[in-house]
Amino acid sequence: MRKLKNIFSAIAVIITSSIAGNANAGQTNVAVAANFTEAAKEIATAFRAKTGHDAILSFGSTGQLYTQIKQHAPFQIFLAADEDRPKQLVDEGLGVASSRFTYATGRLVLWSKNPDLVRGADTLRGNGFSRLAIANPIAAPYGAAAVEALRALGVYDRLQPKIVRGANVVQTFQFIDTGNAELGFVALSQLIGNNSGSRWQIPQNIYTPVRQDAVLITTGVDNEAATAFMDFLKGPGARGILEKYGYAAGASDGGHDE
Repeated sequence: MRKLKNIFSAIAVIITSSIAGNANAGQTNVAVAANFTEAAKEIATAFRAKTGHDAILSFGSTGQLYTQIKQHAPFQIFLAADEDRPKQLVDEGLGVASSRFTYATGRLVLWSKNPDLVRGADTLRGNGFSRLAIANPIAAPYGAAAVEALRALGVYDRLQPKIVRGANVVQTFQFIDTGNAELGFVALSQLIGNNSGSRWQIPQNIYTPVRQDAVLITTGVDNEAATAFMDFLKGPGARGILEKYGYAAGASDGGHDE
């Protein structure tokens, strides 16, 4: 009888602990730049495993997400693909200044499914294609970087009639993947594990580095899951995932000088 009581007591402790753990688990809504989709999913899984908190991810172009946040979409964190929009949110009183930091630096790649098409800068100077895909340079930082690279190579004006624009870098990838454009500019992270076709990693000295900033939205200040996610994003667990997806790890000092 005493053994049964001990067993029931142990079960009660386990159930109580489980309930307490669930009660302490939280949730945060994260706006994520499209180029960071796969890395963010893996980071969210690792974050949940470590903390018990859930990060609910929504993806889009940086410009679109910025507009949604300004219109009071229910996000607590913004993972942008540039530095400008998070800073603007801080300047507009919607972002927490001390929370803003560069979590990753992305790399731009010219990619084609045709294994014989991309052969460095000469590909863009030739006439071997009819459509070149880039992300919308107004809304998507990788699109802006693509335009900057094309201008640096002296081919932008000549290629303008051939350019097709995706809403974001994910749609740009789809244009190339489905054959709607023979080649285009995508993020290196999108090609991790994909060895198809041909590619040229654009020299980083011909476009402004795609520094991707994170910022805590003011609505997330009292959200335990949101602040925990921002901390996790700076740590070694997230850093390993960033490097796996071809990003250079960003600043780890937790902020920018304002």
